[in-house]
Amino acid sequence: MSQPPPPQVPGRQPRAVRNALDVLAEVVDAGPGVTAKEISAALRLPRATTYRLLNLLVAEEYLVRLPDLRGFALGARAGRLSVPEVPRPSTAAKAIVAHLRTRVRWGVHLASYAAGHVTMVDPDPDHPPSPAHVLARHPELSALGKLLLAEQRGGELSLARQCGELHPALGCLAVPIRAPGDSSLVAGLALSGPANRVAEPNTELVSLLGEHAARLAPLLA
Repeated sequence: MSQPPPPQVPGRQPRAVRNALDVLAEVVDAGPGVTAKEISAALRLPRATTYRLLNLLVAEEYLVRLPDLRGFALGARAGRLSVPEVPRPSTAAKAIVAHLRTRVRWGVHLASYAAGHVTMVDPDPDHPPSPAHVLARHPELSALGKLLLAEQRGGELSLARQCGELHPALGCLAVPIRAPGDSSLVAGLALSGPANRVAEPNTELVSLLGEHAARLAPLLA
């Protein structure tokens, strides 16, 4: 029995798809802050078409509007279009993470944001984190993901917390690791433990977490 012919794509759809991809590529080439007017001029697209495509890409989280609303930058989903190399932590960085593990009974995880999403680079072998695809696809459910989402939306968190959002009995605390020069978010350090304990103030644990994150910053920038 012969196979039915593939469905026909309306003539204007391929052009719209190409235009959307061109807009995305232009944001990559021009860098964060490129404006709709600049994109329209570079691609020779009508202003109305450019705005329509930008609004679509923002709605789908491939782009984000910068806080001043004058320009655009890559969004969370854009990072999934490529597989950039995520640098492994150095021996010195791993030693700092290992030291923190000796100070707490909770799991200790180091994650990188180099790929545009949460990538575990030194997960605690005794307290395995959630699967990588879950962390990357649902950043809003993890403390490490909450740090990244806040940054991408123009905000800044000094501490993120989740209690039972990925697993009813577990939760985690996470603090950012920022590059010493420009304060860009490069990684996150997290403690995972019982959800009811994570919900507590945990002043001493948070302080310990922050101290080790500060020591890691010059090694991960």
